[in-house]
Amino acid sequence: MARVALVTGGTRGIGAAISKALKDAGFTVAATYGGNDAAAAAFTAKTGIATYKWSVADYDACVEGIARIEAELGPVDVLVNNAGITRDAPFHKMTRDQWQEVMDTNLSGVFNMTHPLWPGMRERKFGRIINISSINGQKGQFAQVNYSAAKAGEIGFTKALAQEGARYGITVNVIAPGYIATEMVMAVPEKVREQIISTIPVGRLGEPEEIARAVVFLAVDEAGFVTGSTMTVNGAQYIT
Repeated sequence: MARVALVTGGTRGIGAAISKALKDAGFTVAATYGGNDAAAAAFTAKTGIATYKWSVADYDACVEGIARIEAELGPVDVLVNNAGITRDAPFHKMTRDQWQEVMDTNLSGVFNMTHPLWPGMRERKFGRIINISSINGQKGQFAQVNYSAAKAGEIGFTKALAQEGARYGITVNVIAPGYIATEMVMAVPEKVREQIISTIPVGRLGEPEEIARAVVFLAVDEAGFVTGSTMTVNGAQYIT
């Protein structure tokens, strides 16, 4: 029986590529989304991947949503914490709401999704937690104090939880993408994109599918000795 993988923010951009790659690798995939019903419906129609709507910032909604997925598809063995938002502003102009919204979704959302699944993974002695951080969680970014802090927090979360899961066959890893050719990045003015690309040694933006392949590598049963790791996929823009 195929293992079940749950991808948050899994219907658009990097998340959509991850969902499709996991399905192609033989997983039964559930993709969550927060608000765009039309995009989710189109994604399901195109891929056949089931979609579920809730906010990862809401712990109770996560518990209820996960219970529904497990009732319909079976126990979740692979969790990809991909959902994220931006509320960019220079720090002196950043509001408490901008700070809190990003923390609630990007960092607390990782807890909210992982915590309800953890007991089952421990009991079954198998699990794969894959957190999608960012190059800006590693190096920081102007006008992204909230986003950079949350994404750095995901890396710390990963390193600590990996130590708790190791004896139970649960791996916890993080992928830190660089600038990827998603709708959001491609909507940036061309001149700005060119400036970004000029800082990337390989000379181009990454593709969502390149992040997805890294996820599949970490998700399979054979990756059991890889845990607590941060995989940077950024074209050598930032080397740790």
